Amino acid sequence: MSAIEPGTDGSAEDVTPPHRLGVRVYYEDTDFSGFVYHASYLRFLERGRTELLRDLAGDQSDLHRDARGLVFVVRRMSLDFLRPARMDDLLTVLTRTRALRGASMQLAQDVRRGDEVLVSAEVTVACVRDGRAVRLPDALRRRLAPDESA
Repeated sequence: MSAIEPGTDGSAEDVTPPHRLGVRVYYEDTDFSGFVYHASYLRFLERGRTELLRDLAGDQSDLHRDARGLVFVVRRMSLDFLRPARMDDLLTVLTRTRALRGASMQLAQDVRRGDEVLVSAEVTVACVRDGRAVRLPDALRRRLAPDESA
């Protein structure tokens, strides 16, 4: 089971329902062995986080412009590679908010093939403007907030 499934670590109340993104594995994602190259998972996870933000706040380029240069940067990432994926596999990237701080958010992400967890990640993303940490915009914070009624 994944760290982002309710009930696996006793903290179901501090996670949001997952955002889901389908990803097909292409030849360019694999290494000489035919398995997905480990760094390709970073791209899959980035796409999951980007699409989560797109669904909640629109295009990041619009958010960047409207919030006077606001950007999101990965501050910390911890990955567990559990099982390999292969070319042509159809994967799902699940992304959930674990916690929100003033200028950062902690996200839990899984890359799955069906119900099988292949990669599990814990990611801390900082909100930055002009190289300095800034508070997450309130509207985005409300959309990202973990559902505390679960």
